[in-house]
Amino acid sequence: MMSTRRIAAAVGLAAGLTGLAAPLANAHHTDTRPVGPQLNPIATLDSLAQTGIPEQHKHRVPRVSQQLGHLNQLNELRPAQLGRR
Repeated sequence: MMSTRRIAAAVGLAAGLTGLAAPLANAHHTDTRPVGPQLNPIATLDSLAQTGIPEQHKHRVPRVSQQLGHLNQLNELRPAQLGRR
């Protein structure tokens, strides 16, 4: 069996190492803000959807953001219709 002194020494060593490691773990400051310009995926999809379409016909093609807005309106209508039953 281990002696009491050895157990106390092992616990003391573990506590000391933990005390040294804890400040080191917090030493690195992480900045979660993006470094570059933020990308808007909907705006990117809008611009990609308009590529290859002649300028005179671009007004006839709905943008992705418009289509998503219409889908959002449909989602808002559905609970109202379910409540009428």
